[in-house]
Amino acid sequence: MNTLKYLIVRHDGLQDEITSNSFDNYDDAYCLLEGIYADLCCSDADYEDRPYYEIIESKD
Repeated sequence: MNTLKYLIVRHDGLQDEITSNSFDNYDDAYCLLEGIYADLCCSDADYEDRPYYEIIESKD
């Protein structure tokens, strides 16, 4: 039986401590990313020095 998992991937294809996690639901993955980016204000954020992450579904 395939179990649906959620993974966080980097757009540049690299691996790090964030991408090594798997989650049972989307909300848990989102909360992790939200905690990382919560300290940035949209008006003065410099996203050039931070990787861009995406949450994807994966069948286990």
